[in-house]
Amino acid sequence: MSEPDAAPAPPAAPRSPWWRFALLVALLGAAAGSLLLWNPTELLTGGLADRMPGYWFGPLFALVYAVGTLAFVPRPALNAAAGLLLGIQQGTALAVLGTTAGAAMAFGLGRGLGRDALRPYLHGKVLGALDRRFTEQGFRSVLLLRLLPGMPFQAGNYGAAFSGVRFWPFLSATAIGVVPTTAVYVTAAASAGEPGSVAFLLSAGVIVLLGLGTLAGLWRAARSRRRATAA
Repeated sequence: MSEPDAAPAPPAAPRSPWWRFALLVALLGAAAGSLLLWNPTELLTGGLADRMPGYWFGPLFALVYAVGTLAFVPRPALNAAAGLLLGIQQGTALAVLGTTAGAAMAFGLGRGLGRDALRPYLHGKVLGALDRRFTEQGFRSVLLLRLLPGMPFQAGNYGAAFSGVRFWPFLSATAIGVVPTTAVYVTAAASAGEPGSVAFLLSAGVIVLLGLGTLAGLWRAARSRRRATAA
């Protein structure tokens, strides 16, 4: 008599997504901590342009800019380095390229390592509404996010990655939406040697307006929270 077939092995328990989220936090922490050993703006402005062939410096600048955004270096500092080293036109183009590449890397990390763990927490009234908006109107929502003054760049990257927005609408809206603020900071840095020039005065004026807009947005948000708490 033939032996009875062995009972099928029970299915393996699905792995918790929290280990991937922990890996994401560890990677971002390591990227931020690496700034104790190197600084993107110092690397770019420390004579690197003079030691490298011109055709290599552009791609390297965009790569260092992208990695710098992952390490939470403020974009205005990176944009200033672009203006000082490359001038207005080339500096703006490469800063936008570096910004877009950094956003793509952050989106990939957030979508691949953090989204599954955080998706169950996006069903509240406010977060659920935001998630639906990004899912249904991805390009428009990301574009508005990039155009708003004072919106943290990294927060926008990971917030979009955790939502339902698709990659290509996110990337194209980012590439378009960061152009105005990038051009302003690059122009201000490139023309800083001539503080009386029209380019410097206009860009400095726009930066002041962006700062005032940020403060106004924070004040309105705080007032809305106070009203909601009182109600």
